[in-house]
Amino acid sequence: MSETVLDQEPKILVIATHACSYPGIDNAGQGHLEYPASVFVIRVPDPVLFPVDFYLKVFEMGYDGILIASCGTDSPYKKSYEKLSKRIDEVYKVMKEKGIDISRLKLTAICTVCAEHYVKEVREMYEKMKELRAKAS
Repeated sequence: MSETVLDQEPKILVIATHACSYPGIDNAGQGHLEYPASVFVIRVPDPVLFPVDFYLKVFEMGYDGILIASCGTDSPYKKSYEKLSKRIDEVYKVMKEKGIDISRLKLTAICTVCAEHYVKEVREMYEKMKELRAKAS
């Protein structure tokens, strides 16, 4: 099977909350704001649903980075953001133990009108993943 341009670019998985960040991400698309084509978005009720090993499996599947676009403290689910922050700290600990650069995972708050902020976050992660790829080769 031949390699495509997308295979050569850093792949980033964005986990977007249904209530807050996904509408902001959708606004980025509606506003024709540009960001890399190798960014894949999944919409979830709340990223706190994912266990620690989920993130490690995403990296094993070939994703260079994961951006968690959450509601932050505006989450409609009680104490969700605090629980998510603790979960991500656990993931960072495991990543360090396994020698995985922790800059490959980022938790950020994206609101319903934060299209430009979302694009900025994605572009920054994309550039960081390009740097990590260059160092690895």
